[in-house]
Amino acid sequence: MVYDCAIIGGGPAGLNAALVLGRARRSIALIDNNRPRNAVTHASHGFITRDGITPSEFRRIAYEEVLRYPSVDHLQTEIVSVRKLESGFELLDSSDVRVQARKLILATGVKEIFPDIEGFYPLYGKSLFNCPYCDGWELRDQPLVVVSELPTFFHSAKLLFNWSKDLVVCTNGRAPLTDEQKKQLQAKGIVVMEQRIAAFVGQNGRLEHVRFADGTEIPRAGGFVIPRFVQSVPFAEQLGCETTPIGGIATDEWGQTHIPGLFVIGDAAYIGPSQLVLAAASGSRVAMRINTDLSDEEFE
Repeated sequence: MVYDCAIIGGGPAGLNAALVLGRARRSIALIDNNRPRNAVTHASHGFITRDGITPSEFRRIAYEEVLRYPSVDHLQTEIVSVRKLESGFELLDSSDVRVQARKLILATGVKEIFPDIEGFYPLYGKSLFNCPYCDGWELRDQPLVVVSELPTFFHSAKLLFNWSKDLVVCTNGRAPLTDEQKKQLQAKGIVVMEQRIAAFVGQNGRLEHVRFADGTEIPRAGGFVIPRFVQSVPFAEQLGCETTPIGGIATDEWGQTHIPGLFVIGDAAYIGPSQLVLAAASGSRVAMRINTDLSDEEFE
């Protein structure tokens, strides 16, 4: 069987694309390895009618809705390679099973690379987070820390000030802030700490102190650690896709790469705020484009 479209990735982007294409009576292979990036998250926010939902419940409801459509096949497997055929794509999974499709959507997302700081992971998803739009409200008005080694640090610090005025920003010895930026932050009462961080200290998932390499400690109740994002799988590289300056896979406004029939949706394309609603919207938009392309081809 050759599917109309294969979708690699069962997050909100891939699920919404499958929903739209399933309703358009297209044959779909929705391929998911069941390892969602937001599994550590206790609640997802910012999606109207689903604000505060757990990621597992979101996936349960989404799959229940998508699989009502008989033309959508859910394949729980790990894709290990993808290649372009003359008239479509062939996917190979970890069991040497091959899947062919006329169109291919990569909804594979990204993975975070966090600064290597002792004590981070036991606190991550409980009192340390990476997205203020996802978790800023829950930490509002608390004494917070924001840690980043990236050039976007100043922007992150300004954003966090909206949720808490008791803010300490830490460069972890990487010094991405200019003197002018430090002056602007300090003028708002934001403390700037430029020494290297030795550890996050806390228990039962709750941050208590940030300990620096020089022995200094500051009490904090929570905070945000800004990661670097990279593509979670090598498929775009295997297929020869172009990338954006910030590491996303380059597409046009409809998610089409320069490779005919290959589309990218969600975080893998734009690497921005990781919001369910943004990812789902991109899946819906691109699915309509693919259905239009398939319809045009069938009339030619």
